[in-house]
Amino acid sequence: MAAIFAVLLHSGTSSAGEAVQKPLGVVELFTSQGCNSCPPADAALRKFAERGDVIALGYHVDYWDYLGWKDTLGSKSNSKRQYEYAEGLKRRGVYTPQAVINGQSHTNGGRYDEISDSLARDDAQGHGLTVGMTLTDLGDRMRVTAEGAPKDGSTVHIVLVYFRRHADVAIERGENSGKTITYVNAVLDYQTIGMWEGEGLTVDIPHSELAAKEADGCAVLLQKATDGGHPGAIIGAAILPRQTT
Repeated sequence: MAAIFAVLLHSGTSSAGEAVQKPLGVVELFTSQGCNSCPPADAALRKFAERGDVIALGYHVDYWDYLGWKDTLGSKSNSKRQYEYAEGLKRRGVYTPQAVINGQSHTNGGRYDEISDSLARDDAQGHGLTVGMTLTDLGDRMRVTAEGAPKDGSTVHIVLVYFRRHADVAIERGENSGKTITYVNAVLDYQTIGMWEGEGLTVDIPHSELAAKEADGCAVLLQKATDGGHPGAIIGAAILPRQTT
């Protein structure tokens, strides 16, 4: 891991050329190409991605593959993240389309207005993204810097989420047979690369790492862990589209 990422404590102010990001919030949609109720939620995620003030991520799950169509973007690891959220949110099971908002609440992913209201409410009440982050393009890598924050004893993970920014998929079988659906920010992989305790933090992400995962974008999440060790509240986030030449 140390050969791929540089995770450094730092102090001081941001450099010129850096752009501070404090998005309104993070929407994680759990979806499937084999789910006939998911296309409206996929469309809602596209709207969130286009807004510019929301980090929108699409996790394609694999547990509906038995219905006749194997999701071309699905993975067991995406399903695992949803089941871990279910544990943290104290739910008995999972469903699609499910939108998890800031790691703290959930609803049907097709309810765009409800999700928008939830993001705004979290932000107004100080329950959303409270840690600002800066982005700098250093040519061969992207540098993400998080502001320091008071320590409250929480366990906070630094999570990298790799995604494909755009995919048009013609579905040939299953419940959505005959449809061509546009997917955005489809998650290919994610990993926890360290812990954060409130100090200033810098993470360097090589562009080559995105290429190795066949990703053209990456999100960085500062995410609290629940008492049971499951993913919890997201307190900081930034999104990094990989520049192409």
